[in-house]
Amino acid sequence: MNRRKFLGQASCAAIGSITSMNTLYNLMATNRLSVASATPPDDYKALVCILLAGGNDSFNMLMPKGDAEHAKYAVTRSNLAIPKDQIIGLSGTNSGYTLGLHPSMTHAASMYEAGNLAFVANTGTLVEPLSNYTDYRNSQKKKPLGLFSHSDQIEQWQTSIPDQRQAIGWGGRMADLLNATNSSSGISMNISLSGRNVFQSGQNVLEYSISNRGNGATGIEQLGTSDAGILNRLRNTAVDSLMGDIYGNVFKETFANLTTKTIASQKIFEAAMMQTGTFPTVFEDDDHYLSQNLRMMARVISSAQVLDQKRQIFFTTFGGWDHHDEVLNNQEYMLGVVSKAISQFYEALGETDPTLKDKVSLFTISDFARTLTSNGNGSDHAWGGNMMVAGGAVKGGKVYGNYPDLDLANDLMVSQRGNLLPTTASDQVFAELAKWFGVSDTDLNDYVLPNYSRFDQNPLGFLI
Repeated sequence: MNRRKFLGQASCAAIGSITSMNTLYNLMATNRLSVASATPPDDYKALVCILLAGGNDSFNMLMPKGDAEHAKYAVTRSNLAIPKDQIIGLSGTNSGYTLGLHPSMTHAASMYEAGNLAFVANTGTLVEPLSNYTDYRNSQKKKPLGLFSHSDQIEQWQTSIPDQRQAIGWGGRMADLLNATNSSSGISMNISLSGRNVFQSGQNVLEYSISNRGNGATGIEQLGTSDAGILNRLRNTAVDSLMGDIYGNVFKETFANLTTKTIASQKIFEAAMMQTGTFPTVFEDDDHYLSQNLRMMARVISSAQVLDQKRQIFFTTFGGWDHHDEVLNNQEYMLGVVSKAISQFYEALGETDPTLKDKVSLFTISDFARTLTSNGNGSDHAWGGNMMVAGGAVKGGKVYGNYPDLDLANDLMVSQRGNLLPTTASDQVFAELAKWFGVSDTDLNDYVLPNYSRFDQNPLGFLI
């Protein structure tokens, strides 16, 4: 290989090693949205979104425990039903039902009883209120685009725009409004442990992508101690050379300048993270990436004051929930991972600052729930399901919304497979989270959640 060809390939490798999302964030941040209603907050708050990608069979996460209702559940779910004596009973009732949790969710059950975790029952994407099967069949009533489709529904939970395809998420729209209330350190208020995502993408703000390793920063591949370090050295040298060039092409020059800013942002982030140590809390599933991601989030949240951040939104994905087969075996492990990771994340928050527990609210989303009836050894795509919310500001120990009758004769069933029409719109859940985060009523309806105005504006009441 001659020198010219080698340098050309090294330059391409260097560009390829840049975390482009962070560069794009800087690019879009040069044109921040100016919103008069976004007054700087006095306190700190963070939202944490966990996407259970694939469609969580959430009626085996939260299910009936009482004799009569469990008997009905067992008939409908047949070989997918959890035996009554294995279900962890929860205090309180909802829709007249005594409810319980999957047996692997002991940590979540403890948080629930301590008042720091709650559930929202039978929620899902809706364009407008639909009362029953008749409404569902009415051609004049609007239904979500691509209902039961993974790609469409996973997008709509992140955009909260259920009647069209969008690349802008409601977390991104909140950041458009509130990001300017943070410092100008170059670190977005939206921080992702799962790379590029729709939820955190705004008109003017994108996520700052980090990893769960080291100090989290991922701007440029770092110098390694193995033989691979030679390649990293070449890449870093090539990037420095590229960024120092004077370009005739305006786009190339802009890209070079912004990449340099990205490297600077990386250094700022790393310096802040170095001031935050590890936590005494033991993350039991430390070999699982969800546990590692939540541990890193706790570190970043503990560094918020150093970064001069008043508002932060975090996102991570836990994939593999499309259980058309082996749903019982898969959920036994995966629900346990979620339960432990959330509980240990909550405990870790209080170790550096006990008040942080009250300033962070976590919630789960998923593409959709799954059919109540079995396909033989699993369940298929459905609609309304159950989600978790957790944190010190959560009025836990309660199930919000209306837990449905799981009899197939229920008028909420839109198919004989046990496909439930949601009784609480995802917009209603998101509105409560957004208001707690500091979004005004005007901005909520005009920009963040434009579909929310079609639904009951009374809060569900799960946040203080």
